[in-house]
Amino acid sequence: MQYEAGNYDVIVIGAGHAGAEAGLAAARQGAKTLVLTINLDMVAFMPCNPSVGGPAKGIVVREIDALGGEMGRNIDKTYIQMRMLNTGKGPAVRALRAQADKFAYQHEMKKTMENEPNLTLVQGMVEELIVEDDICKGVITKTGATYKAKTVVITTGTFLRGEIILGELKYSSGPNNQQPSIRLSEHLEQLGFDLVRFKTGTPPRVNSHTIDYSKTEIQPGDDVPRAFSYETTKYITEQLPCWLTYTNDKTHQIIDDNLHRSPMYSGMIKGTGPRYCPSIEDKVVRFNDKPRHQLFLEPEGKNTQEVYVQGLSTSLPEDVQQKILHTIPGLENVQMMRAGYAIEYDAIVPTQLWPTLETKKIQNLYTAGQINGTSGYEEAAGQGLMAGINAGRRALGKEEVILSRSDAYIGVLIDDLVTKGTNEPYRLLTSRAEYRLLLRHDNADLRLTDIGYKIGLISEERYEKFLSKKAAVEAEKERLKSIRIKPKPEVQELIKSQGGSELKDGIMANDLLKRPEMSYEHIEAIVPSELELDDEVKEQVEIQIKYEGYIEKSLQQVDRLKKMENKKIPVDLDYDAISGLASEARQKLKKVLPLSIAQASRISGVNPADISILLVYLEQGKIAKVSNE
Repeated sequence: MQYEAGNYDVIVIGAGHAGAEAGLAAARQGAKTLVLTINLDMVAFMPCNPSVGGPAKGIVVREIDALGGEMGRNIDKTYIQMRMLNTGKGPAVRALRAQADKFAYQHEMKKTMENEPNLTLVQGMVEELIVEDDICKGVITKTGATYKAKTVVITTGTFLRGEIILGELKYSSGPNNQQPSIRLSEHLEQLGFDLVRFKTGTPPRVNSHTIDYSKTEIQPGDDVPRAFSYETTKYITEQLPCWLTYTNDKTHQIIDDNLHRSPMYSGMIKGTGPRYCPSIEDKVVRFNDKPRHQLFLEPEGKNTQEVYVQGLSTSLPEDVQQKILHTIPGLENVQMMRAGYAIEYDAIVPTQLWPTLETKKIQNLYTAGQINGTSGYEEAAGQGLMAGINAGRRALGKEEVILSRSDAYIGVLIDDLVTKGTNEPYRLLTSRAEYRLLLRHDNADLRLTDIGYKIGLISEERYEKFLSKKAAVEAEKERLKSIRIKPKPEVQELIKSQGGSELKDGIMANDLLKRPEMSYEHIEAIVPSELELDDEVKEQVEIQIKYEGYIEKSLQQVDRLKKMENKKIPVDLDYDAISGLASEARQKLKKVLPLSIAQASRISGVNPADISILLVYLEQGKIAKVSNE
């Protein structure tokens, strides 16, 4: 029996990494927000690897923080190890990665949500949406509770018709043996949404007491204090190491001998898995020339002996998993505490979404996270933040926010999903971003804090601090442009000691800094600043000066892109009326309904010739030209 349970501005279905960000973003903008989750003990739970960040993903976490999201703050309070990756490479590929205490992480996020004034956290399984005239107006739970809202965000992760597969065993379940969400999946199909079946998996967890760490290589955290959030001032000093080991011929032989028992090869698994995070059996088959594969032993927390065997994702039967583990150096006598498994689940085809993450079919309904076909906590959180921002703003009668590909990795992620779609669980990679030199770990605040402040997610105090940093960077760059360094003996000696060629004449300080062997510290030693500059300002000055030419080229490309973004396409444009378009292009354009020429040009199957025809049609005056120019 149904009953009226309450009225809200925004309802978020699910409280994983996407749901937590969506709920907090909506509430912090002033929207009365309800977050409904199947199990309150699973808020921001990490069913897969206990870590946050890494290549591209770590930059997303910084972007979430710069916009006022929670993931960066939360991991900074609960990590057990922090490392900066790719320090020997250029700034565009450097990324922070933290090993999480997975239990502390979820408890801290739950506490944050419980203490948010405009947010109500309730346990309940949503089975239906209330839809009238193609407008979403609320939700109905399994117990008959009816909640009304102006906007709804679905962040169901891998729970939609979830099925766990372990060897010959297959059963209905969400991740970590939680209840799956079956009725909501069926309801979305009834509403006319196209769903696809995807698959992901996890490795076994083993008991730390039974690992012989002397046979593995230690992977400690960084000595220097590091943080994801620009607000963090307290750093965790006691870190736990991870450990590196490898598979070998014996491991691969056991896998080869048991492929007939693998659900991946027996046909039991129907869903498409993530290409960039393959199972161990997939790696052994696809890369059979490789004598070994890396495995990282990652502790799951300070108060547990469970260790995550990163790189050994598998759905092979339990007895085979035991045998595989015992062939690996350091794990010969290991006790397996949890077997690895695969999980199949439903996802929505993401080309059914606008760039705001609102569905095209049902107004005021948004989706975010793995339901949109992505993999990874960071990708989920980034989408959750944007869906929460936009659902909140729609409910409050404000203009929604869309990040472009040149603004953020989050912009790249969402544009890829809604424009190109995905035929496998989507993972962010640095190679997906054409402006990756602009989208760096170090400058997320310079790119996005203004947006976070305008929408009310960045405090006045934090914004003032940001403006001071920005001003300090510009002032120091100007100072270095105005100082001429003469070829004095001590200067020549310093340059020589760094392997550089001596000065023949005087040189401006900023030009000397552009030399590859010179760092800001070297320049500072020659012409010290009168002001006490913090490390972030120095880092920013060095990167902006050293890579000035490359950054300028990227900015010119961005300007060209913006001209195309400004050539708007009306949503109700009749593509059948445009003669000359290739049939595939016509079909794809009608499906995606791009909002600009730039977006249309990124659709797979739409060629430059089709774009030219579209441009001519828009500019000939057959329809009103819509442009922000």
